[in-house]
Amino acid sequence: MPRGVSNKPMSSMFGQVFRISTWGESHGGGVGVVIEGCPPRIPLDPATIQAELDRRRPGQSEITTPRKEDDRCEILSGVFRGLTLGTPISILVRNTDARPEAYREMETSYRPSHADFTYDAKYGIRNFEGGGRSSARETIGRVAAGVVAREVFRSFVPAADVVAWVNSVHSIDASVDPGTVTTAQVETNMVRCPDPVAAEAMIALIKEMRAEGNSVGGTLGCVVRGLPPGLGEPVFDKLDADLAKAMLSLPATKGFEIGSGFSSTRLTGAEHNDSFHTEFGRIRTRTNRSGGVQGGISNGEDIVFRVAFKPTATILRPQETVTTAGEPMELKARGRHDPCVLPRAVPIVEAMVWLVLCDHLLRQRAQCGIPDEK
Repeated sequence: MPRGVSNKPMSSMFGQVFRISTWGESHGGGVGVVIEGCPPRIPLDPATIQAELDRRRPGQSEITTPRKEDDRCEILSGVFRGLTLGTPISILVRNTDARPEAYREMETSYRPSHADFTYDAKYGIRNFEGGGRSSARETIGRVAAGVVAREVFRSFVPAADVVAWVNSVHSIDASVDPGTVTTAQVETNMVRCPDPVAAEAMIALIKEMRAEGNSVGGTLGCVVRGLPPGLGEPVFDKLDADLAKAMLSLPATKGFEIGSGFSSTRLTGAEHNDSFHTEFGRIRTRTNRSGGVQGGISNGEDIVFRVAFKPTATILRPQETVTTAGEPMELKARGRHDPCVLPRAVPIVEAMVWLVLCDHLLRQRAQCGIPDEK
């Protein structure tokens, strides 16, 4: 086997019962997803998919990439007269504003903190146009599939809701109550932060970074409400473990914590434990430091977690790197990029949550039936 060439096929699949496979490259003909395991007779309106793709698409505000894509979804199979058939669902989004010529220099050089070198090391070949498969444009398929997963899940658990928001940008922290935050509040501004004071400061900082050719990162918060107890597996496929995998599979993510997270290391067991009580005939916890998951299984409380995103790797400044032959050089990035990925990451995080929840619900349904509220 030649050096740097792997005999293992690239995996682009996620889920077990509700399973998706995304495909496509940033500057190719298009991107999309194939969904398998979707139950039949689930109402599915293309407009609901389009609404989420519009939240994710580039060029939607002055703090996102200027790439202009309508990201119009085409459902090619698996849906008939507004209902899912139970057969594979294929969804396509065509690329209409690709500019591969902007990446010619990257053919023979490695961009700092990108996947250029590692893809070469693994496969011995890569698509250097916009990062190809490693581009965040791949997440279009996840968002489209996440809508389908949401519709499936809500057909069984109508009260379920998932809300994500920008919780911090660089050193600017928002004050957000996970128990009451709404999507409407999140969507009141272009940075998708429901704290208006923090949002104003975040927007100003991101604009400053863009003007300087620089970038910033931050954290997203997310809450899942209305979830019944009993979802998840006790060992390897814990609900929180699968959520962590889903989040850390997203481009630019660097950390995940649920409930009390890393702050729990500063508490004693007596301080951290969530005591049980009965409220209106339902078993509840008085606190929620567990973040809605205990032993890898949902306990019926809100699932609350945070995801850390690094600063966008592409910055419009000269950086030291090497060529594919290992020769030192200075590279200045070209193309169109977000100075901060967080605002567009909100619908992507929500989509990944729905994919995890739907898969676990269908697994639970197959083995034990739909869990009742305790």
